[in-house]
Amino acid sequence: MHLTADDARRLILRAQGLLGADARKGGTHAMLRRLGAVQLDTVSVLARSHELVAYARLGAVGRQKIERAYWHNPAQSFEYWCHAACILPIEHWPLYAFRRRAYRERGLRWHQVPDSVDKLLDQVREHGPITTADVGGAKNGGPWWDWSESKIGLEWLLDIGELVCTRRVGWRRVYDLAERAVPADLLGDDLSDEECIVRLAAVAGRSLGVATTADLVDYLRVRNHHRSLLEEALAGGAAGLTPVEVSGWSAKGGTTRAWADPVALETLPKGRHRSTLVSPFDSLIWHRGRTSRVFGFDYTLELYVPKHKRVHGYFTMPILAGGKLIGRVDPAREGTTFVARQIGLEPGISVSRWGDAVHDALHEAASWVGCDTIRIERADPALLAHVT
Repeated sequence: MHLTADDARRLILRAQGLLGADARKGGTHAMLRRLGAVQLDTVSVLARSHELVAYARLGAVGRQKIERAYWHNPAQSFEYWCHAACILPIEHWPLYAFRRRAYRERGLRWHQVPDSVDKLLDQVREHGPITTADVGGAKNGGPWWDWSESKIGLEWLLDIGELVCTRRVGWRRVYDLAERAVPADLLGDDLSDEECIVRLAAVAGRSLGVATTADLVDYLRVRNHHRSLLEEALAGGAAGLTPVEVSGWSAKGGTTRAWADPVALETLPKGRHRSTLVSPFDSLIWHRGRTSRVFGFDYTLELYVPKHKRVHGYFTMPILAGGKLIGRVDPAREGTTFVARQIGLEPGISVSRWGDAVHDALHEAASWVGCDTIRIERADPALLAHVT
């Protein structure tokens, strides 16, 4: 089946919940299941990334409402490793058995697993869910990676599936026994590595809409044997994705082989596009090469770039409007003032056509995080006139 680059882009936006009114139905729960995974990150500028992902798709949903939807009792989701540390639908617990087994076989994290790990497990079993604060804290007092033995042990037990995090207190994980927190029917569903990868390939395909093999590998972050299983599931049809050729995705001017969700191919994407700011950790732009291929938008998060070397800013967020990434803003917040340290439009994007969309995206985001004033520190004068 042949798709143009524009066809593919619109299918991707609909799959990601950024095109059409139906994407808002069911709120945060439905959004998580549509995306398959929502990445977590410790950085909070306007809000934490998992909140920004929901806002981009659902609009100005209350932040507490988003939090409750992610971490609810009984468990609606759990935290584990997908593309990165992610919130995942609780029904996907069996699908990550391959990764839990791989961690157990490996026998270590990037830290050495402490001898006290069994005592931690016994403590949770006897006294109930705990946070790192209950066992002396997460750090030894050094840099962020200098974890305490208790933190290393709890994370190891989470990696191998003895413990699970299905809720947080503040920004602290609450660790509980998997056998207590995960529904029994899911806990007892023991899938082989091949079954896990086949099902996750379908999840990733639905979330991405149209994707190359490399895009699917990046979504799941699989390597070696597990990557081979993914490639076999795609080639043999077990993943249930439809092979397509996308014109305009190849730098050489030809077509690129990709995979599409067959359900998505049944109908043409229709409806209004969202105009919004996009988190750097949003699954729409996880794969920077894919972002360039789909949107013609070259993006680098400059968070870890020395300040004097940054081009666009510390936490630059792409601006999505009309189904395109039209520009970027480096936001901050000072009390009730939304600060745009820098705003810019992409080459070829005219202020006269897109200035109002930038205005709307900034003002809606400012209102959502409780700001009643916007201060713009750096922008082209013509754009500045539109957005203030």
